[in-house]
Amino acid sequence: MTVPATRTGVIHLADRTPQLAGAEMVAALVPPPQFEGATFDTYRADPAYPSQQEAKDLLMAFSGAAAPVKGGLFRRAKRPEIKPGVYLDGGFGVGKTHLLASVYHALPARRKYFGSFIEYTALVGALGYQNTVELFRGSDLLCIDEFELDDPGDTMVMTRLLGELVASGTRLAATSNTPPNALGEGRFAAQDFLREIHAMAASFQTVRIDGTDYRHRAVDGHAAVLEPAPYENAIADAATTGLVSDDDFDSLVAHLARVHPSRYIRLIGDLSLVGLRDVAPFTDQSAALRFVAFVDRVYDAQLPIRATGTSLDLVFPEEMLAGGYRKKYLRAISRLVASTLA
Repeated sequence: MTVPATRTGVIHLADRTPQLAGAEMVAALVPPPQFEGATFDTYRADPAYPSQQEAKDLLMAFSGAAAPVKGGLFRRAKRPEIKPGVYLDGGFGVGKTHLLASVYHALPARRKYFGSFIEYTALVGALGYQNTVELFRGSDLLCIDEFELDDPGDTMVMTRLLGELVASGTRLAATSNTPPNALGEGRFAAQDFLREIHAMAASFQTVRIDGTDYRHRAVDGHAAVLEPAPYENAIADAATTGLVSDDDFDSLVAHLARVHPSRYIRLIGDLSLVGLRDVAPFTDQSAALRFVAFVDRVYDAQLPIRATGTSLDLVFPEEMLAGGYRKKYLRAISRLVASTLA
C-alpha cells in the first residue's frame, strides 16, 4: 500500500473556504489527538486530593468499566443510582478532559460522540436544530467538554437538545473550565451549571475534582513573540517538513467571519504550524470570540503558533476581560501561551 506523502510548503488560511457536510461534522466528534488514547488506567489520581480517585471510581461505574460489587451469600448488593448524566466540576488542569475521554473510550457503545460545547452549538447553527436532533437521536453517549455558561441563547439550545436526547436514552458527560487565577470568581462551577440547565439538572450527578493544574502553567504568562526575521526563518524551516500557514492577523480574523466555526477544524486540518503576522489587540468582541473558537481548534490539534506583533496573551483588552466572557478569554490566553511556546 502506498503511503501518501506529507504535504509541505506555505499556504494562507485566508485563501481557504472549507466545506463540511453534516455527516462529516458529526464523524469528527471524537476526542482530540492528545486524548485519543486516554483511559482510566492512564489517569494518575493525586493522593493529596482524594476527590480525584473518587471521581475516577464513579466515572468507571458510569461507563461500566468498574468491576461489579459482590453481595453476601444470600443477597444481592444494591447498586448506587447512576443518573443519565455526569458533570465533572473542577478547576483548570485537574484532568477533567482526560477523565471525560476515558468515559468515551470505556463505554461500550455503538454510537458515541465527543466534542466541545462550541462544536455542538456550531453544529446546530450550521444544520439547524431539528436536523441536529435527528443526527444524534439514538446515540448512546454525548461527551461535552468545556460547557459554556456565558451565552444564554446557546445554553438554552443545548439544554433543549440534551433533554430530547436523554428522553430517547442517550447518556451525557460534561465538563467546564475555571481558570486557576480567576480569584473571586469561584473555582467550581457546579451551581452555575445546574442553575443554567435547570430543566435538565435532575438528570446530572455532579462529580467534584479538587487539585492543582498538573501543567503548572499560569495564565498570566506571556506568549512568545518573534521579530520579523526569526519569524521568516521559523516559517521557512517548518515548511520543509510540513504544511505551514502564514497569514496577516487582521486578514485571518476577517476571514474567520466568513467561515462557519464548525468548519474551523477543516481550515487547519492538514497543518503542522500556524503563523500569524502583525498581531494586534481586538476592538470587536464578535471577532474576539470567533478567534477564541479558532484557538480551541488549534490547541486541540496540538499545533504550534509562531507570531509577530503584539503578544497573543494581550490581544483581549481589559474591557473584554472584565465582561461576561472573561473565563472564555482566559482559557484562550492560556492556550495561546502554550501554543507559542510549543
